[in-house]
Amino acid sequence: MEKGRKVVVSALQFSCTDDVSTNVATAERLVRAAHAKGANIILIQELFEGYYFCQAQREDYFQRAKPYKGHPTILRMQKLAKELGVVIPVSFFEEANNAHYNSVAVIDADGTDLGLYRKSHIPDGPGYQEKFYFNPGDTGFKVFQTKFATIGIAICWDQWFPEAARAMVLQGAEILFYPTAIGSEPQDQGLDSRDHWKRVMQGHAGANLVPLVASNRIGKEIIETEHGKSEITFYGNSFIAGPTGEIISAADDKEEALLLAEFDLDKIKSKRKGWGVFRDRRPELYKVLLTLDGNSPTL
Repeated sequence: MEKGRKVVVSALQFSCTDDVSTNVATAERLVRAAHAKGANIILIQELFEGYYFCQAQREDYFQRAKPYKGHPTILRMQKLAKELGVVIPVSFFEEANNAHYNSVAVIDADGTDLGLYRKSHIPDGPGYQEKFYFNPGDTGFKVFQTKFATIGIAICWDQWFPEAARAMVLQGAEILFYPTAIGSEPQDQGLDSRDHWKRVMQGHAGANLVPLVASNRIGKEIIETEHGKSEITFYGNSFIAGPTGEIISAADDKEEALLLAEFDLDKIKSKRKGWGVFRDRRPELYKVLLTLDGNSPTL
C-alpha cells in the first residue's frame, strides 16, 4: 500500500514589541525552531511586525503600511523559506496606492511568492477599529498550491464566518490557516471570547473535514488613543485542530509556543469524500446566503 501524503504543520505564538526588527527576528527564530522539529508549513500570527495598532484611530499609523512588492519582511521570509524548504504565510499591513489592506503573502518552500490574500471581513468595535485602516479585501477567498498541500488562508475576523471556510475547501483547500490578533475587550474586561473563538474554528474543521491551524499573539499592549490609553491582553490559545474538529495541539494564554501536528492528507481526503457532506450539498437552496436580510438578493 502506498504511503499517504504526510505534512507537518506548525502554529507560532509570541508576544510582540513595537519594533519591527525585533519581532521579525523572533518570528525567524521560531520558524527555524519549527523547521528543526520537522515542520513543513509554519503559520505566524497576524500583523506580527508590531503592536496591534487598531486599538486607536491615528493617522500616523498609516506610515506602518508598505507596498506588497518589495516589502522587506516578505523578502526576508522568501529567503528563509527557500533556505529551510518550508512554506510561510506572511501577514502584513499593505499599502496599494490610496487603498490599504490587512494582507497575507504565501511563500512556497522554494521561496516563490504564490500570491496575496486580502482580509475580507473588517471588524469595527472598541479596541479593534480596523475599518479606519483597512479596505475590505478584493481578492475573494483563495487557495494556494504549495509544495506540501493546497492551503486556504483567512485572517482573524474572517474566522467567524463559516462561508469563508467552506468557500476555501470547495476550491480544494486541504488545510485552513488563520493568523489572528485577539484578546481582551477594552470596553468590557469581563468578556472573554477565547473558548467561543476556538469552538467556531473547530466547527470549520469538523464541518469541512480538514485540519485547521490558528496562530494568535500573547502579551499586554497599550496604545495611546484620542481618548487616552487603550489596553488589550492577547490571550494566545493558538491551536491545531484535526479534520473532525478535535484539538491536536494547543498553547496557553501566556507562554511563547511552537505547536506541531502531522496529518496524512490522502487519508483525510478519503474520509472527506466518504463522509458525504460535499456530495450532499444543495447549492441551489443556498441563495439566501446572497442576501443581507434573508429576502433581498444583494448580488
